[in-house]
Amino acid sequence: MIAPRRFLPSINALLAFEAVARLGSATQAAQELSLTQSAISRQLKTLEAQLNVPLLARQGRQLVLTEAGESYVLQVRDVLNRLAQASISARTNPMAGALNLAILPGFGMHWLAPRLRDFAQTHPEVTVNLSTRLHPFAFQNSAFDAAIHFGKEDWPGVSYLHLMPETVVPVCAPDLLDAPLEDASEILSYPLLHLDTRPRGWARWLAALGVAREPPSGMMFDQFSTMAHAAVHGLGVALLPTFSADPYLRDGQLVLASTQTTQSIGNYYLVWPEDRAETAALRSFKTWLAGQTDHIL
Repeated sequence: MIAPRRFLPSINALLAFEAVARLGSATQAAQELSLTQSAISRQLKTLEAQLNVPLLARQGRQLVLTEAGESYVLQVRDVLNRLAQASISARTNPMAGALNLAILPGFGMHWLAPRLRDFAQTHPEVTVNLSTRLHPFAFQNSAFDAAIHFGKEDWPGVSYLHLMPETVVPVCAPDLLDAPLEDASEILSYPLLHLDTRPRGWARWLAALGVAREPPSGMMFDQFSTMAHAAVHGLGVALLPTFSADPYLRDGQLVLASTQTTQSIGNYYLVWPEDRAETAALRSFKTWLAGQTDHIL
């Protein structure tokens, strides 16, 4: 048994409360849920009596959340969203369900996506759904089961599976340089392209090679893919992870701008909410992903 029944409100009461909290009106909530206004009012009274705490207060013609209501509605929405996702998964894939994964665009496109066919073949019972997120987010307000994170172990409320460090290489269009530079400091004479989520990327790369000078400012990009295309068109030198650079290097669109490579200070992780029960789909994906990165660690 999950909890005593007296602590488990009905779904109808939670739906009524969430609708009123969002719309500020029992009348509008009744229209949205195809109920009468009196039915909505009864659900709210039952819920408040069950919790023994006021959740809504009248302010003019509007119903507004109390302090307790503001906190409670966030958790209610999370529960309703997860219940809806679980129901969709049970309907579309009754054996294991879906895994909703937030990915970083460069890692997802160039490293993860080419390998997902193997996961699909070994785990046909799991459907992996991918969406791009550039920054950490609150799992409790999302439908995501896990995410790919770059940086340090600084995402609160999650568990971590270390995947690999990020090794970066400087690349440019073939006609920008006659040959890769032997002296890393010489790269400062060329236009440098920057990623907004790695504003100190060039400074760290130079420092790792013993160059204390600050890199010049230059064009800023929000994704590796757009920065790589800018480099292809001769706009400057880009500092790319090897998995992003390799396809362009193989087909000759980009060449190495330096003979030097270094590891960045960041690592890639799979993260998932530590306060949420792991699904079979997540356990299968974690095991598979750990096997994919064993040779890199």
